[in-house]
Amino acid sequence: MKISKRFKQVAVVAFGIVLLAVCYYMGIRYIIRSLMPVDAASEESSSHYVVLVAKSTEPNYWKTVFAGANVAATEYNLTLSCEGPMSEEDYQAQNEIIARAVEDGAEALIFSSIDYNANAEAVDAAAAAGVEVVVIDSDVNSAAVSCRISTDNYEAGKMMASAILENEADELNVGIINFDENTANGQQREEGLRDGLAEDARAQVAGMVTVISTEEAAKEATIGLLKENPEINVVVAFNEITSLGVCYAMEELDAGDEVMAVVFDSNVTSVGMLESGAVDALIVQSPYAMGYLSVECAYELINGIALESDAVDTKTTVVTRENMYDEECQKVLFTFD
Repeated sequence: MKISKRFKQVAVVAFGIVLLAVCYYMGIRYIIRSLMPVDAASEESSSHYVVLVAKSTEPNYWKTVFAGANVAATEYNLTLSCEGPMSEEDYQAQNEIIARAVEDGAEALIFSSIDYNANAEAVDAAAAAGVEVVVIDSDVNSAAVSCRISTDNYEAGKMMASAILENEADELNVGIINFDENTANGQQREEGLRDGLAEDARAQVAGMVTVISTEEAAKEATIGLLKENPEINVVVAFNEITSLGVCYAMEELDAGDEVMAVVFDSNVTSVGMLESGAVDALIVQSPYAMGYLSVECAYELINGIALESDAVDTKTTVVTRENMYDEECQKVLFTFD
């Protein structure tokens, strides 16, 4: 059958219109995807879903964990959801997030436990449902965990003791501000600190307060501890939030010349106070590496790849005013903001 010239013209025009429509659609789709967050953009193409449950979502420490985790999720083409409760005491909310993750089809759970025992049942239930479990930061009482990636908390406590013992005072009377007594990492850090201090006859624990993980609670506790125990000339704290409370207390009391402060983690405020003299040393962890390695581990577990180890110790650094401008210390202080 002979095709008319007119028909050919119409067909060419129609094809052109379809081609333009496809190009327009693909262009719009590309622009939309480029504006989407990493989690949402990867959701369409990824067949593996991972949930990271932190102790909280607001502290700089956890935001840095999420940053490392999201980079790894992009590299390994995983759909990643980073979640956590408002309060670092709310283990019930963590359990609810875990249960929801299982219902939503998560294949791996990355978890930092608020309560060593009270979170165990939810973790065990997730594992029984076929979810791979990786622990970061703070351990949980579960045999179902495939890998643990964290600071060596006991050794970090001993590093804190070593920093204190650099002080040449005749007596070192230490005041401890710790957080939830059911959280494993805080207790391990305190144990390491106490064992490290016991190696020097000059040092002793003169007072201790356990507080909820808020800046205000830690600040008030620090002020109260120092007023009730005037012999205290060293004060310590074991996580970012309580450390900030100690920092603010030291600043308000203008106690930097009389009381040595050695605290965990870093952010703009604590680094500024280290520089000014309100704080003497920061025990800085590697939250970015913790986040990245945990997602990498989740990918390996999902895909049946043998792990090199079921326990990974991420780096811890003692940063003081004397070394804070060294290149290595700058890297850990200002890694990913």
